[in-house]
Amino acid sequence: MAIRDILVHLDPTPRCRARLELALALASAHGARVVGLYAVAAPYVPDFVPGVAPEQLREADRAKAAEAERAFREAAGRAGVEHEWRGPDGRPLGLADVIDEVVVHARHADLAIVGQHDDDDALGLVPADLPDQVLLDAGRPVLVVPYAGQFRSVGERVMVAWNASREATRAVHDALPLLRAAKKVVVLAVNPGEAPGAGHGEIPGADISAHLARHGVKAEAEHVHADDIQVGDMLLSRAADEGVDLIVCGGYGQPRLREVVLGGVTRHLLKQMTVPVLFSH
Repeated sequence: MAIRDILVHLDPTPRCRARLELALALASAHGARVVGLYAVAAPYVPDFVPGVAPEQLREADRAKAAEAERAFREAAGRAGVEHEWRGPDGRPLGLADVIDEVVVHARHADLAIVGQHDDDDALGLVPADLPDQVLLDAGRPVLVVPYAGQFRSVGERVMVAWNASREATRAVHDALPLLRAAKKVVVLAVNPGEAPGAGHGEIPGADISAHLARHGVKAEAEHVHADDIQVGDMLLSRAADEGVDLIVCGGYGQPRLREVVLGGVTRHLLKQMTVPVLFSH
């Protein structure tokens, strides 16, 4: 698979700029087109709040969308990237509508880029579970960008979180265009004996690394046992130690409700990520 169409979700928050710059950098590197999708929920103002007219709110929303479009077109023009703007059509969106918009448009892209939810975001214009729902419903790989930090380059040093599951296999193959372009790829299996039904072979990670080699990807297979630390924490710790700028990971290998209630690697990375993570489900 080649990356030819990239969808990036845009909103009026300051952190959106880092997401856009990353999308444009990837598009430039892979000769891809970028679609900027601006989708946010209409702000809710209770009836008892005085001095705020609905038309004032709508005008403010239109101004924010226009500014986002200007910034998108200018940045894409500077990058020399083919681009398309998809903005509001006049309908007020609820939080569920925002998810539906992103999912539908993501299905026509090779890669969807969304932002990590910020618990301190007081505006509430983007659903907290947007990354989860796009991952589960779009059928496309989803690159989630942390709300803190700048990520102008991604994919030079990649870590594959490998547990030999269906989802991890899908993630590896969805990430092939990025893995081929990487300077270093590490396949890391954490507590490999604990993955239910996993066929790791004699050396965990060696078989998938050999498969990647046949696709032109030189990958190093590593495995660690960590009984006193969560798998997600181990992945992030190793990513920091090795200067990783992208983690590739299968998403929701167990039912989402179970992950939400009991915890899981996907939920942990979505909450605690420090570098961009490419998820596939």
